[in-house]
Amino acid sequence: MLRAKAAGVLAGQDVAGSVFRRVDPDLLFEPLQSDGDALSPGSDIARVEGSAASILRAERIALNFMQRMSGIASDTNRYVQAIDGCRARIVDTRKTAPGHRYLDKYSVRMGGGHNHRLNLADGILIKDNHIEALASREMVLKDVVELALKKASHTIKVEVEVESITGVREALDAGAHIIMLDNMPVPMMQEAMDIIGDRAVVEASGGINMASVRAVAETGVHLISIGGLTHSTQALDISLDLEFPGN
Repeated sequence: MLRAKAAGVLAGQDVAGSVFRRVDPDLLFEPLQSDGDALSPGSDIARVEGSAASILRAERIALNFMQRMSGIASDTNRYVQAIDGCRARIVDTRKTAPGHRYLDKYSVRMGGGHNHRLNLADGILIKDNHIEALASREMVLKDVVELALKKASHTIKVEVEVESITGVREALDAGAHIIMLDNMPVPMMQEAMDIIGDRAVVEASGGINMASVRAVAETGVHLISIGGLTHSTQALDISLDLEFPGN
């Protein structure tokens, strides 16, 4: 029996089931909960029946997937609950474990969060290093944004990372679709929101944690991106307990 040992949100049922079946196609994997369900200590998650040797061979791999995925879902849900009533969405980043991007981002969704870009082709994000590189060609931020807008497909959004109110005004004047407020203190974020209004989508990013996320959301930003959801998550404690008939 796969069983939760801590409170959280489940993710990874299908992956765990696939691991058991890959090790031994004769194993029977019966989910007792669905991804996205709330777990409490002692919740039965899934039943696995068949050869004890096969179950033990698959145990660690199946648990590794499910514990990580459920940890991400659980952390995400805590942030979602913390900003309840605000319009902001909690979103992830591309700071995922190598080879696990689809699973990590799926887990964020199971926790009630939303996905940012899956890869570089999903949107144009102009960051500080890009701005510095193009400054060597005597291009100011407005020039960089206008160049990106000119070259982008009509289906692609252009986002600009800014760290100051001056940057906010320049990105807004240049027509950026999304403005990322990077590592701004909350009062500066509020000032930026007063300037931007609804003329662009606004994302807050950088150093946001459980202690600050509510205050950030109350500024009126549309998105709050948190890299820690996937790059430094804490696995949810889940165990597999062997049970034999008659015991």
